[in-house]
Amino acid sequence: MPGRPVRGSSTGKPVMAALDLLGRRGSLRIVWELRDDAILTFRALQAAADLPPGTLNARLAELRAADIVSAEAGYRLTSRGADLVLALAPLLTWSQTWADDLAMED
Repeated sequence: MPGRPVRGSSTGKPVMAALDLLGRRGSLRIVWELRDDAILTFRALQAAADLPPGTLNARLAELRAADIVSAEAGYRLTSRGADLVLALAPLLTWSQTWADDLAMED
């Protein structure tokens, strides 16, 4: 959480807290699977994210505590989670250009 020490940052600056949370195994995959207003059950999320139940439980708890995922009638992104997906869009574009450029160099 922002303001508390996280992996790689003793200050807990918001960007470092976000990178720590999203860098944990399965976190980004969960967010990705819930994009576009998807609502998934635990079992469907487990299959889509290919995570063991314990890991999925831990990630969902962290994402819920961070107000990124909600558990109302299935798992879904909160408005903050939807904003995160929008914030990641430029990174998706950049990464595709990067991959295309590297492929052209081969």
